Amino acid sequence: MLHPDIPGALAGAAIGLLSGGRLRAAVARYTDPPPRQLPVRAAAVASPALLGAATGLTPVAAALGWAALLGVALAFVDGAVHRLPNALTLPAFAGTALLLTAAALLDGRPGVLPRCLLAALALGTLYTALALVAPVGLGDAKLAPTLGALLGWYGWATVFAGLLTGFLLAGLWGAALLVTRRAKGADPLPFGPFMLLGALVAVVLAA
Repeated sequence: MLHPDIPGALAGAAIGLLSGGRLRAAVARYTDPPPRQLPVRAAAVASPALLGAATGLTPVAAALGWAALLGVALAFVDGAVHRLPNALTLPAFAGTALLLTAAALLDGRPGVLPRCLLAALALGTLYTALALVAPVGLGDAKLAPTLGALLGWYGWATVFAGLLTGFLLAGLWGAALLVTRRAKGADPLPFGPFMLLGALVAVVLAA
């Protein structure tokens, strides 16, 4: 993102501002007890605004914005209760698939859809396998296809970048918690927020 697109950023921020209340309600619904004083509204504005600044008002912006808004709710829920509910992950995937298809047709790039599908399958398969042998949950495996499809829009290099960035951020955060003694080695680490942040970074850099 060498030259931020101001109209795209403003549009993303406006959509996030309008959606902030509903996203906060969603976070409260799927956490027990509901967390207090979380910056859900701020994240709801910042995430689509950043993506809008990177991509501008292009057809793919709708798919990115949809995933970003649901991703905000998912990140806060996972951070609070270590869970990625189906009621959020499944609509995230369905909406992303629909909007990516529309974007490809509007942009005259239907050939990108097979790569998006393959990337979705690849990340979904990878995280499902990890859920069997590593401290990764099935919720992460259900979120992975959404991120894979979005990253696949920009190419395989972006898919790998998003994947590796997520693991790197999770590793750094886990190490910081251990060093500051805020967690022990056996404590679970919510991975969803890092998957989402890794994908966000990769898309912004690729756009």
